Amino acid sequence: MNELDLVSCQIPKHKYKKANKDHVAIPNILKRQFAVVEPNTYWCGDVTYIWTGNRWSYLAVVLDLFSRKIIGWAFSNSPDSELTMQALMMAYESRGKPKGVIFHSDQGTHYTSRKFRQRLWRYQITQSMSRRGNCWDNAPMERFFRSLKTEWVPTIGYKNFNEAKQAIIHYIMDYYNQVRPHTYNAGLSPNESEIRCELSYKTVANIT
Repeated sequence: MNELDLVSCQIPKHKYKKANKDHVAIPNILKRQFAVVEPNTYWCGDVTYIWTGNRWSYLAVVLDLFSRKIIGWAFSNSPDSELTMQALMMAYESRGKPKGVIFHSDQGTHYTSRKFRQRLWRYQITQSMSRRGNCWDNAPMERFFRSLKTEWVPTIGYKNFNEAKQAIIHYIMDYYNQVRPHTYNAGLSPNESEIRCELSYKTVANIT
């Protein structure tokens, strides 16, 4: 490599800043019951990092466990409560402001903060949290991020923030939700799974 004047292009390791505040005690209501029979009963949320030229940027998403559809997302240079609240707000608005939803996440400070918990209270959403350091308690979210990074995100990251944002939105909207088959949905995409659920519900309603 020295003879050919080549330089290795490697993404630096990422470390989240350690929180100075104590975690709020919130029960794990979900308890790994990932099989959900109807939309808008259990949502999951999480945050991951994406390399954007010369720094890390952060993606927050909200996933409906029923179809594994991504229903809310936000992209920012800061992994804070504003980021997770934007993703939650998008999910809440796009799903028609449903009642009785349970929102599950890990114990990140962007989910335990007063601002985020107040937003959940305003939306009448019940909060559930994984046990500390147990990623399997939020496995569907971990699975989505693995798919995103192995199927879509370049190994060296993106050139800049805007390029990353456009590419990730394209993945979520045009590929993951619309086209990508999912084992949990018996090979259907999240959108197709929800369409069939709605048609089935209307058929049953007409019969009764």
